This record gives sequence, structure tokens and C-alpha cells, in this order.
Amino acid sequence: MDNTANPVAPKHLWIVGVLSLIWNAFGAFDYLMTNMRNEAYLANFPPEVITMVDEFPAWIIAAWAVGVWLGLAGSILLLLRMRYAVHAFGLSILGLVATTGYMFGLDIPESLKTPGTNAVNLMIWIVAVFLLLYSIRMHRTGVLR
Repeated sequence: MDNTANPVAPKHLWIVGVLSLIWNAFGAFDYLMTNMRNEAYLANFPPEVITMVDEFPAWIIAAWAVGVWLGLAGSILLLLRMRYAVHAFGLSILGLVATTGYMFGLDIPESLKTPGTNAVNLMIWIVAVFLLLYSIRMHRTGVLR
């Protein structure tokens, strides 16, 4: 078998893959708990944030779902060494673009105007872009099939 056509996965692929799976699984958990209106989970949210989420139009909920679930799919595909991870992460970013753009047009509740919230939002972008670029690199080097 020719290893150049199908190189061995580097150790960092498994590290990035597992960490991204944990990260994106939390995003999926947040999406589910928020949209299923889990009382225990939402008890930590200020009422004005719950009201804001309740007023999201269907297309934003759909964009949020695309961002979250395709991010999770991308992590799984990365661990499976499938080139479709690139597509999943790319589409996930499109969901993130839509939700971020929508949020810029909202009157955000004061409870969300904190350095911590801004840091989390920035981290979401950093991780999403990193995962896309990383998966592209792994595809170009032949690690993803």
C-alpha cells in the first residue's frame, strides 16, 4: 500500500478532532436545551435573554441549527478523516455569519453586553475559522479522504 496516497493521520488530527467534538457537542447541547426550553438550563439565563431568543424568527433558528449541527458533523467527519469535514465546517460558518449578522441588528439586553459574552463570541469565531482552515490543510495534505 502506498502511504503517500493515504498518509497516516498525525497525532494533532486526533487532538484537534476530539477537542472540536467536545466544543461542538457543547454547542449542540446549548442549542437543544435552549430550543426545547429546558427549565433547569434556562434558569441561569436572565428573563430578557429568554425573551430575545423567543422572538428569533424561524430563519435565525434554522441558521443557528446549521451552524451548530454542521460544526458537530464537521468534527465527526474530521475524526473519520473524511474530506466532507471541509464542507461541513464551511457551511457551519455560513450559519455563524447569519446569526452574528442578525445579532448586530438587535437591541441586545444589557446582561449580554459584557466582556465575557464578547470573549465567548470571539472564541466561537476563532474556533470555527480555525477548524475550517485546519480541515482544508488536512485535505490538501491527503490526510482527509
